[in-house]
This record gives sequence, structure tokens and C-alpha cells, in this order.
Amino acid sequence: MQIVLKWLLSAVALLAVAYVYNGVQVNSFVSALIAAAVIGLLNAVVRPVLVVLTLPVTVVTLGLFLFVINALMFWSASGLLNGFHVAGFWAALLGSLIYSALGLVIDAALSKTAS
Repeated sequence: MQIVLKWLLSAVALLAVAYVYNGVQVNSFVSALIAAAVIGLLNAVVRPVLVVLTLPVTVVTLGLFLFVINALMFWSASGLLNGFHVAGFWAALLGSLIYSALGLVIDAALSKTAS
């Protein structure tokens, strides 16, 4: 049940990103649900591989390259879907930062309700 709730709240967070920042567009709540699922899958499957492959660059940049990886995951999700659009890399970077911040709030709220 907690996973479904996090998925729904992540979709709402994606709609909030689209509302706050015009570089990200989401057509509907269903598109947001699908986009949240695709972003979650990309972060679970592709992101760890990219983190390992780019470890030297991440160390040299003191971890700042992880922001680039997050933006690439966000941007690639928009490339895979029709109802979710990101205007470019810089829009993906800012959109992923906002989405990650909202994700931290969601995780904190869900961990408080679980305990």
C-alpha cells in the first residue's frame, strides 16, 4: 500500500513541477502516473549503472555530476512518453531538482506516517 501511495504522490509532485516550472509539461494525471512510474524504473535500473560508469567524473566533481545523471533520467523519461515533455537539458536539470526536492518531502511524510 505504501508503494502505491508513494507512486500517487510522485505523480502529484510531477504535476506540481509542471505547474511551477514551464519547462516541464504534463498533459494529464494519467500521463503523470505513467511518467512517475517510468522515472522510478529508470532510477532503479539505469541510474545505478550510470553512477558506476561515471564514478571517476563524479569523484572529480565532488558529486555534482550526480545532478547531471538525475537530469538525464528525467529527460530520457520524457523522450519515452507522449504526455510528458521536457524542453531540453537545462529544463530537465531544474525540473529534476524540483522533483527530487518534492520526493524528499514525500519520503519524509511517508516515513512519519509509517512510524
